[in-house]
Amino acid sequence: MIVGIHHVAVGVPDFERGLKFYRDLLGFEMVQEGAWDRDFPLADRAVGLNETAARMAMLKAPNAFIELWEYTHPEPADHRLRPCDYGYPHFCLQVEGIQGEYDRLCAAGMRFAGPPVDFGEISAIYGKDPFGNIIELYEIRNPHIPRLAQ
Repeated sequence: MIVGIHHVAVGVPDFERGLKFYRDLLGFEMVQEGAWDRDFPLADRAVGLNETAARMAMLKAPNAFIELWEYTHPEPADHRLRPCDYGYPHFCLQVEGIQGEYDRLCAAGMRFAGPPVDFGEISAIYGKDPFGNIIELYEIRNPHIPRLAQ
């Protein structure tokens, strides 16, 4: 069952500047922060890239989350889009029963980076819509991790 849109990812070239804007200026609350340097194969499997290195922060807005990313590997491309152009880094659907949703969407023709990846308290996997835009499926099993109300 799809619960709703959990977060929108925003890729930035300067993580600290991104935090100053989204957290400090807009007032979103940081609820999670993390980083890795090419040594997190679970993340590689979830996003479908190799030897990723990144920093991230999950920032809570009143009705959704912003996921701030700064990838340092692979080298990000600078594609600053105009409002009329296509695309976004990804958006995430919070789900219950990620394996069932994955199976259902695969049967309907959606392509994924692989099967859902179990991170312990959450599971996640990236897939693509018919136009190549990335959609993440995200299941939260730990009741202490912020989630959408049901």
